[in-house]
Amino acid sequence: MASFSCPVRPWLLPNAALLVGLATWGTLRYPHLPGRIPKHIGVDGVDAWTDRSIGSAFVLVFVYAGVTVLMAGCAELTLRVTPRDEMPSAGAAPFAAAQAASSLINRPGSRASARRTARALLLFNTCIGISFLAGCGMLWRSTPDPDVPAWLFAAMTLPLLAGSAVTVAAAVSGRKR
Repeated sequence: MASFSCPVRPWLLPNAALLVGLATWGTLRYPHLPGRIPKHIGVDGVDAWTDRSIGSAFVLVFVYAGVTVLMAGCAELTLRVTPRDEMPSAGAAPFAAAQAASSLINRPGSRASARRTARALLLFNTCIGISFLAGCGMLWRSTPDPDVPAWLFAAMTLPLLAGSAVTVAAAVSGRKR
């Protein structure tokens, strides 16, 4: 069984660096934050405020830490799935063909495609961190300004779209026969 082999482990480093960077930046900014910080950003800018606290100021850091653990677990499980090219033949027992066909759903075609998918998941997590970086920039402003720069939506959305596209492309290409 594969377990974060050498080709995949380095893909965790950008995620760890982003997490440490966000936590460090937030720790440095926290003493300079105003008493009220943005709680929700809507179409017209900040539309809800909350009192400054560790939980409210570091919510994006905590969420990113959780997402990182989840994505690392998904990448690990992707590597542990037996690929289609290593499955036993279907003619060994009665009803084996039907059982084999149903167990091939959502399996990578090979170990190489499983590694590609695991790497894509970790790259997607890096894109999530980059998106949260932009959100933290808004959250950790020194003044309680309700206006939101026009670039924020693109800065938070484009990394997510790029990471999603790469992950879907890796998963789909690994499923082709």
